[in-house]
Amino acid sequence: MLGLIISLIVIGLIAGAVARLLVPGRQNIGILATIVLGIVGSFIGGFLGYLIFHKDAQSGFFQPSGIIGSIIGAIIALLIYLRMGSRRTVR
Repeated sequence: MLGLIISLIVIGLIAGAVARLLVPGRQNIGILATIVLGIVGSFIGGFLGYLIFHKDAQSGFFQPSGIIGSIIGAIIALLIYLRMGSRRTVR
């Protein structure tokens, strides 16, 4: 259980940091928000992977395709966050 939590945090940090590096512009979020962004991205990437390939992750937790899916999901979540944030500041 503790290993799962630690691995979620590490994968979340990696995916969130890579997503922040790939998305242009300034994101005013801290390290904790980056970890949460990566964790949310992992869920989004896993859901999209399941919808596309109709397979579940039963081969283990650390897989290259899972990390790539986490990064793609984190990019999607970051773009949605930035779009919602820009609407909030305009009003």
